[in-house]
Amino acid sequence: MRPVKQMGVVGTHSLIFFTPVGGGLAAGAILMLTHVTREAFLFISACMLTYSYYDLKRSDLRRFWRRRFVTVGIPYLCWTLIYFFVGLPGSHRSALGNLRHLAFLVETGYYQLYFLVVLLQFYLVFPVFLILLRRTARHHGLLLAASGTVQIAYLALMRWSVLPAGLQGYSATREIMSYQFYLIAGSLAALHYKEFDAWVRSHVRLIVGATIATAALAETWYLLQATHTVAFGHGLASDPFQPVGVVYNVPAILAIYVVGVALVSPNRSRRTVVLAHRGSDDSYGVYLAQVLFIDAFIWIGWRHLTSIVAWPIVLVVTVPLIFFLCCVLTEVLARTRVSEALTGRKQEPWHTLVPGWVRRARDASAPKDAPDAPPAAALQIQDPI
Repeated sequence: MRPVKQMGVVGTHSLIFFTPVGGGLAAGAILMLTHVTREAFLFISACMLTYSYYDLKRSDLRRFWRRRFVTVGIPYLCWTLIYFFVGLPGSHRSALGNLRHLAFLVETGYYQLYFLVVLLQFYLVFPVFLILLRRTARHHGLLLAASGTVQIAYLALMRWSVLPAGLQGYSATREIMSYQFYLIAGSLAALHYKEFDAWVRSHVRLIVGATIATAALAETWYLLQATHTVAFGHGLASDPFQPVGVVYNVPAILAIYVVGVALVSPNRSRRTVVLAHRGSDDSYGVYLAQVLFIDAFIWIGWRHLTSIVAWPIVLVVTVPLIFFLCCVLTEVLARTRVSEALTGRKQEPWHTLVPGWVRRARDASAPKDAPDAPPAAALQIQDPI
C-alpha cells in the first residue's frame, strides 16, 4: 500500500503547487478525493506498529522509544533543517527571526512533515493505547464504531467552529485527535489481520462500488460548497476535515489495500513484485524528499508549462517524474552513512543499487565469447529483495 499511497501524496502536493488559477474548481474536486492519502498514511503506520509491537512490555519501552526516535525523530529533524536552509536565501528575515522560524518548524513540522508530528504523538501514547486494545479485546467492533462516531462528530464540531480555535485550521492538521479513527482502525486491522485480509479479498466489488459511490457523494458535497449553493460550516470546500471525508476515506483506504494486494499477488511477474517492494522501501524517502523536488521544479519555471500544455497533462507527467526522482535519491542515500538519518533505513551495500532483474538482463545480453567478459558466475549477485 505504501507506494500507492505515496504516489497520491505527491499528486496532492503537485496539484497544489502546479495547478493554474483557472483550474481552481476542478483542482479542488480532485483534492477532495486525494486528501485520503494522509489518513491512509496513518492507517498503514498504526497497522505496522501494532502488528510489530502488540506484545510490548514496560521493560521494553525505553528501547521502543529510542528506536522510534531513530527512524522518525532524527529524519524529521534532519529534513526540517534541510528545508530550513533551502528556504533561507529568500526568507528576508533577521537572524533572530530565522531562529524563531526554525523553532516553529521543529515544533509544528515543515509542510508535509507534520505527518511525523502526529506519528510522534501516537508513539508517545502507544503504551497506554495498547492497554485499551487489550482490555477491549472482546469488543473491538464496538471500539471501532465508537471511534468512527467520535471522528465524525469531532470533524463536524471543527467544521462549524464549535471547537476552540487551537483545535482548528493549521493546528488541527498536527493533532492526533484529528486522525484518531484511522489510527485505531489501522491497529485493529493488524490485530485481526487474517480476518481483515480475507474479508477485503472476498469483497473487492463491494469495496470498489462503495469507493465510487462515496467519491460521488464527496464531490457533490464539494461542488455544493464551492459554488455557494449550500454552506456546510466554515472553511474551504475541499477541506479534508469534513464529516463526509470519513464516509469516503474508509472504502478508499480499503481500495488502496486491494491495489496493494494486486501488486504482489502470485500471478504478478517477479519484476512487478520487486518494483512494488522497492517502491515500498522508498516510500518513506519519497515522503521526506518530495517537496525538495517540487521546489526545484518551481525554481526552474515548471509552472509555466501550464501556459503551453493543459495542466492535467502537466500533472500526469510531473507526479511520476517527482516520484521517480525521489526514489533515485532515496536509493542513493540508503547506501551512504547518513542512510538512517535521511531515509530511516539501515545502510545497504552499493552493489544492491541495481535490481537483480536488470543485472540478469545485462548479463544475458553480454557477448559470451568476448575475451574480456568476466565469468557468468561472478555476475550472479544475490537479488536483495
